[in-house]
Amino acid sequence: MRRTDRLFDIIQIFRDGRLHTARALAERLEVSTRTIWRDMATLVASGLPVEGERGVGYILREPITLPPLTLTPDEVLALTLGLRLVASTADPSLAPAAASLRTKIEAVIPARLIPETEDGHWVFPGPEAMAAARHLPTLRRAIRMHERVMLTYRDADGKTSLRPVRPLTLEFWGRVWTLATWCEIKADFRSFRVDRIDELRTTDKTFPDEPGRMLADWRRLNVV
Repeated sequence: MRRTDRLFDIIQIFRDGRLHTARALAERLEVSTRTIWRDMATLVASGLPVEGERGVGYILREPITLPPLTLTPDEVLALTLGLRLVASTADPSLAPAAASLRTKIEAVIPARLIPETEDGHWVFPGPEAMAAARHLPTLRRAIRMHERVMLTYRDADGKTSLRPVRPLTLEFWGRVWTLATWCEIKADFRSFRVDRIDELRTTDKTFPDEPGRMLADWRRLNVV
């Protein structure tokens, strides 16, 4: 049995939600216990939500698969092209995740659909998106944690300024990323192009949900 096939079989075994010892897995898959230990280390390192240790056993903490989906050729194309776009950027957290997810998806979709994503479709992220990528992980975390950030921002004329802001949401416009914020200096909503942020510093200071300064308020003012 190929190692990739064995790893897949181990994952399927764990879907029953029960505790499995390395010895029992080794007997079932007809390999050594040491091989199972190595396989489990590989799966845990790849993000498999398993708890356990040698001599005790292993159990799955949470579901690891999506419900069965039947995708049309256009849906497969849209999904894989989107993942290729993310994987081709310099985003240090999402790029490798997109590449890994694309590999997993292409491993289970019919082979006849894969060439449609390879021939005649190319993805080229623009320089603005590439320049913005280094800031995206920090901004996503700051938005999630309601954390104030300090921007060193360069406007269209090349003039720089310091902007203490409350980050609200990120938007991608097909070429550039923008950050919607509540600007503490202007006491108003402001949007900034992420590729024009020269420096970004978190302040470890959180901000509360205040009426008139929240994402919902910004959305009401920016409905097209």
